[in-house]
Amino acid sequence: MTGPPVDSHHGQDKNADPAGALGLPPGAFEKLDAEDDEIFYEPPRLVCHIDDGAIAALTAFYRTVLPPRGVLLDLMSSWVSHLPPEIDYAQIVGHGMNAAELAANPRLARRFVQNLNRDSSLPLDDASVEAAMICVSIQYLQQPVAVLREIARVLRPGAPLVISFSNRCFWTKAVAIWRALDDAGHARLVELYLRHAGFPRIESHRLAEWVEDTSDPMTAVVGWV
Repeated sequence: MTGPPVDSHHGQDKNADPAGALGLPPGAFEKLDAEDDEIFYEPPRLVCHIDDGAIAALTAFYRTVLPPRGVLLDLMSSWVSHLPPEIDYAQIVGHGMNAAELAANPRLARRFVQNLNRDSSLPLDDASVEAAMICVSIQYLQQPVAVLREIARVLRPGAPLVISFSNRCFWTKAVAIWRALDDAGHARLVELYLRHAGFPRIESHRLAEWVEDTSDPMTAVVGWV
């Protein structure tokens, strides 16, 4: 007798409902724009998606948590990583949805393009990375726990994952649960993702406050393996 289809890499039931597993309502990970992500991200966007104040706050936070001379994974990246310019890292591996954007990022030593909503497995060895980042992109993941478990696999013991976000997004590509929550709710949601992905230590940090028509907010939720 055959069972339900299983992802051999993760041992996960492909028919399982990621929303239900997290105690979220049905349709929590649906998007307004259900078209393939590859189509939406095909045109390069060489712009910053947060303002200068939010970028400065995130860069300052990276100084405190990312290990100098470490191997970093910049997941869901683009043409800029917002890393401290004066700090050298052993290697920065960049992932994204647009090859031209990644090619324009001078901090990246290695690059790969992959739709994580279709394939959450990462082409990296176990315990090969000393820190990872997801900047203003967590809201687009439809199987976030599967992706975060993969990040935990490639992180070395004690290494951090920094998930940062603001109040900006591509609205039609953000999942429904993200669109329904405010900034505080977003932080609790990311904490929920990390707990279910097996991160034993989690901290949330408010890095910049929102002032209407003046400044973007910035929050970072950090999980350590």
